[in-house]
Amino acid sequence: MGKIPPSLRTGKNLGLPIRSVVKNVRSSPQEAESGLESKSSAHHSRRKPKLITEKPPKFINGATSHPSPAPPITFTSPDISAAKTLFNSLVATTRSSLLINNRLCNAILQSFSSVSSNIQDSIVLLNHMTKTYPSFSPDKFSYHILLCQSCKKPDSDLSNVNQTLDLMASNGCEPDKVTTDIAVRTLCSTGHEEHAIELIKKLSQVQFTKPDTYTYNFLVKRLVRTRTLSSVSLFIKEMKEGFHVNPDLVTYTILIDNVCNGKNLREAMRLLDVLKEEGFKPDCYVYNTIMKGYCMLSHGGEVLRVYKKMIEEEIEPDLVTYNTLIYGLSKSGKVKEAIKFLHEMAKMGHFPDVVTYTSLMNGLCREGNALGAVELLGEMENKGCDPNECTYNTLLHGLCKARQLDKGVELYGVMKENDMKLESGSYGTFLRALCRNNRVAEAYEVFDYAIESKSLTDVTAYSTLESTLKWLKKAKEQGLAV
Repeated sequence: MGKIPPSLRTGKNLGLPIRSVVKNVRSSPQEAESGLESKSSAHHSRRKPKLITEKPPKFINGATSHPSPAPPITFTSPDISAAKTLFNSLVATTRSSLLINNRLCNAILQSFSSVSSNIQDSIVLLNHMTKTYPSFSPDKFSYHILLCQSCKKPDSDLSNVNQTLDLMASNGCEPDKVTTDIAVRTLCSTGHEEHAIELIKKLSQVQFTKPDTYTYNFLVKRLVRTRTLSSVSLFIKEMKEGFHVNPDLVTYTILIDNVCNGKNLREAMRLLDVLKEEGFKPDCYVYNTIMKGYCMLSHGGEVLRVYKKMIEEEIEPDLVTYNTLIYGLSKSGKVKEAIKFLHEMAKMGHFPDVVTYTSLMNGLCREGNALGAVELLGEMENKGCDPNECTYNTLLHGLCKARQLDKGVELYGVMKENDMKLESGSYGTFLRALCRNNRVAEAYEVFDYAIESKSLTDVTAYSTLESTLKWLKKAKEQGLAV
């Protein structure tokens, strides 16, 4: 990343003790966390790789002693008669019985079910395969293929899904928690959340198919996107009282995240109290989520209040906590207070990163102190923390707003040298600043760079330039521009 030119730097006292505050704060070389997102666990753990102990295969006449694999079958038509004929042909032409195994048969079933909308045809093909080739014994994966197909286009009463589940049980493959998870996720993926609720209630009556926390929380997360909070809360209550499927910390975190995104912070705080009443201790992620919600509303004071509450409850903040706090304070005009937390986060072992510095620069620019933001950029680079495109776009926008166009042009030159893209806001502000100072030729050059670097779409870049030139013409007519 290119360094900023010396002419951009300033040694003057700019009204904020930035250098004295950050001089002892080291920056971390680690990248910042990009968002405040919910984490989920996978059902399958990774297997430890085995050491290769077998001897290499012997070669006979230039070929290995193992037979070649059977050719795969890919169906393009849902014609069940043609599918049966094709399987018969495969069995008849395959010399070694070792080549036709469960994996191959399941692949054939999977291929046919992907083009067929009729679950009955897939069941017919499965039965035909077992009769034609008795060595093939359908396993749980075979029935899960059928289950996915039936869930993608379920009947109004879920009869096709229930038929598949009954077929599994009657053939010795009892449905389990994995079966429940596959069914719920497939139903939700095709927009059948109502059917997923109906099915999960039925399967919750049996211990072996009762959903685990991953499946349950997945469904809750889907429901909060499509239903009202009261409706989701009713579902959670019904599952708890009727089927003894209890919400956990992740469940409440999903609810809190949803209401925070909807800017309903009062409900988020209520849910926080409910979480505690249920015997759960909120973690750092929960508080970060609520702080993020207050940031969206530019309520810096509330962000600070949540942070203090977090400390009182002896929950250790992480890097995201401090970045959210600093961003919230900076956005709401409390930059001096935000800067104080640079020392605090360093004491806790979390060093300022590009997100931290960019948030502070944004706050300084909002206050009209763009030169202070440039000075902070120098401090940032001196501590080994590289700025990114967002940092430079923030500064470019701030310098143009503060009528520091010459420094903005220099900063833009650094961005070009490093092939950085222009963001829509900084691009428009930069064009207006250039045109306001009668530097139209340079504005056209910036337009060309925006197109060449694919910073914006051609339409967006051109529309912004056109509206800027119209504004300039009108301003000249009114004597507001030279």
